[in-house]
Amino acid sequence: MAVETSEASPWRARSGTLLHRPFPALLLVSGAVLLAMSPWFTAAAAGALLQERYDLGTGQLAWLTGAVQIGFVAGTLAAAVLNLADILPAGRYFGVSALLAAASNALLLVAPGWVTLLLFRFLTGFFLAGVYPPAMKMAATWFRSRRGMAIGTVVGALTVGKAIPFLLRAAGEAPAIPVIPGASFAAVLGGGLILAAYRDGPHPFPRRPFRWGLVVEVVRDRKTRLATYGYLGHMWELYAMWGTVSLFLAAHLSGQRPDPGSAAAGWAFWIIAAGGVGAVVAGVVADRWGRERVAGGAMFLSGGLALGVGWLVQAPSWVVLPLLLLWGVAVVADSAQFSALVTEVAPPHAAGTALTLQTSVGFLLTIVTLTTVPLVAEAFGWGVAFALLAPGPALGILAMVRLERLRGDPSRGRV
Repeated sequence: MAVETSEASPWRARSGTLLHRPFPALLLVSGAVLLAMSPWFTAAAAGALLQERYDLGTGQLAWLTGAVQIGFVAGTLAAAVLNLADILPAGRYFGVSALLAAASNALLLVAPGWVTLLLFRFLTGFFLAGVYPPAMKMAATWFRSRRGMAIGTVVGALTVGKAIPFLLRAAGEAPAIPVIPGASFAAVLGGGLILAAYRDGPHPFPRRPFRWGLVVEVVRDRKTRLATYGYLGHMWELYAMWGTVSLFLAAHLSGQRPDPGSAAAGWAFWIIAAGGVGAVVAGVVADRWGRERVAGGAMFLSGGLALGVGWLVQAPSWVVLPLLLLWGVAVVADSAQFSALVTEVAPPHAAGTALTLQTSVGFLLTIVTLTTVPLVAEAFGWGVAFALLAPGPALGILAMVRLERLRGDPSRGRV
């Protein structure tokens, strides 16, 4: 396979190292993303301690993750309106954002009350908006024909990164030690790696800034709407599953283990991290088979599991845990394909606006299920709670079927 690089790359001229080549560069970006995204679910992983220290109810605890989602949307919109991705060097933008997210996360240890906790969680999400979206572009600048694989790898890395707090919780005796400082340290390390070593590849994206005046045009474009509907169905399920699977596991393991919280956190790490495999494999397959088909297949599997798994809370672990691992793989396998679809079907001059709109509405939608599922589980049980997630994938599948028919040959989904 020909190496997709440029002899005139400034990184080649300055360093002479392997990092000017596509796959080492992809590994650098993916590793940094994995580390930098680790503060996302620290409140969920350290929930028991935060509930005890601040006397929080189930709904209040759920909002600590919801605040990250709101902060991420605000950061995404601010970056889009200010056009930061074009004004600032990508590596510096990523690195500084990761350091600020780490600092915001660390402040959870000294927060005086719930309102302050919400503020620090909001700021964590706000600054992580400078990590995740730029990272996908950074990796893609090194690839043309295999961008689906590259973006899928980055999504896989951020999936594992978001699982790290649960691994830290499983390793520590106290629920916040080493979850909060450990996740902040990981984010500092990730930001430092990019600041020290990253350079853009030879295939940069054309500048397509966000413009409020293009929102109506984007909304009126049928293909863009269908790609966005698929993404919204996916997001309805994704973050609620990630954010509550440890609670489900604690209920499942209660009475079976001396410390069900620690065991639940350990399994939550593996279940969420398993999605990294799904994201990478789906990215490779989608480049060949078409994005709509891959996304629809992943949502069919994840939606079916959402309907069934919650009713098995009292079933043997040898039944429950493999199903949860499979759900972890399927629930994020389609994620990167929706962003790729929007770049392919949106009017070229409005692609930046379409991506920003898709991301912002999608993350806002996650707040509904993130805050509702724990309350429904508490009142009616996990069968009902998880089943509430299934309509999202169902509507997403319908959107993908219609988009594939509208586009004709699904091979047109190839990059």
